[in-house]
Amino acid sequence: MTNALLLLVEALGYFGLMAVLFALRGRIGLGVFMTALAGMHFLETYLASVFYVAAPLGILSPGSTVLFSGKLVMLLLLYMKEDAATVRQPIYGLLVGNLLTLALVGVLRFHSVEPLPGGAMPDMSFIDDMGWLMAWGTTLLFIDAILIILLYEALGRVLRASLFLRILASVATILSLDQIGFFTVLHLLTDAPWSAFFGGWAGKMAAALVYSTLTLAYLRWFERGELPVPRGVSDVFEALTYRERYNALVEHAGRDALTGLMHRGRFNELGAQAVAASQSSGRPLTLLIIDVDHFKSINDHHGHAEGDRVLQTIAATLVSQVGPKDTVFRIGGEEFAVLCPYPHALGRLLGETIRQVICLEDGSAPRCTVSVGVATTGPSVQSLEELFALADRRLYMAKDGGRNRVVGEGPAEGWTGSTAISF
Repeated sequence: MTNALLLLVEALGYFGLMAVLFALRGRIGLGVFMTALAGMHFLETYLASVFYVAAPLGILSPGSTVLFSGKLVMLLLLYMKEDAATVRQPIYGLLVGNLLTLALVGVLRFHSVEPLPGGAMPDMSFIDDMGWLMAWGTTLLFIDAILIILLYEALGRVLRASLFLRILASVATILSLDQIGFFTVLHLLTDAPWSAFFGGWAGKMAAALVYSTLTLAYLRWFERGELPVPRGVSDVFEALTYRERYNALVEHAGRDALTGLMHRGRFNELGAQAVAASQSSGRPLTLLIIDVDHFKSINDHHGHAEGDRVLQTIAATLVSQVGPKDTVFRIGGEEFAVLCPYPHALGRLLGETIRQVICLEDGSAPRCTVSVGVATTGPSVQSLEELFALADRRLYMAKDGGRNRVVGEGPAEGWTGSTAISF
């Protein structure tokens, strides 16, 4: 248990120091973080080759369990928060540095070595073993870095709602593969026992759990900025990261800066697709156009800052009231739209719910009302333009009828009853 506690202390100390350096990268630069990451590479390889301890999970090395596992997590963190041109730097640097080590060891053999007064002579066989282990370990790290990015992206499709599970699954899987690759060579070079393989694997799984927990805590408490977009696609790292970052950029670019809702361009694009899908499937599609009543007077009497707050409040209300299959847009200054896959009656009830909630809201922004026009696809409405024009006409009917009302088709046009439905 003493060894297990010491390993935990080492992991906490390693992550704590590296996380501080990473968090300060804006002030002191990433070079400090990367140098510290690379500076422990020799110690990591040395410990993994000769230094093993007994722990509850078996025989394992702090070099693999603490240092290598921590380094892989740090590289994943670097990928998550920086661009691909940055994350490749320590990978390539370690690989080139270790290849240079092997080359220099080959040149050193041509020296005539003089013994020290005590008779000490260099152990070239140890240098050979360490050099090849460092080169092999760095090659594995290069492969591991690519695989963990691939896996992290792939898991994003199924575990996007759980960042912790996404990190843990990625780290644990790659550490398992690395344990197989590194220990096989270690066994051939040093005749390391297979009990160390199983103990080392169990230790890495425990390290994956600890480091994933620490990474999630760090991201939530110290890193809250948006992920930057890579500058180009020039190598395999950029190719792997480009798709996810590009999709995030497209999603951000398609949104209104004030409210965070999708803007008119996305409404035209997604609306046309939704109408086409409705026509081909025969399922209804209803459009609600929502306009803030007397919005100009809000700006005139309370100022544009309060007007912006009103729009943000209404946007948040719309998002809270619609269902998971509904889409909300800001299509004009004080005009919003909701596309929902409901028949007309349910769409109109949704509009009435929205109208009532906004009318009854009481907050720091000035109280206001909205008018809503509702239209649904059908035999006479077969394009987004026709759907929008019909909903827009009914919106102006609501305005002309006194505002603060929902207008749809049929005998209930202009209805302002109090019945509400929750979606």
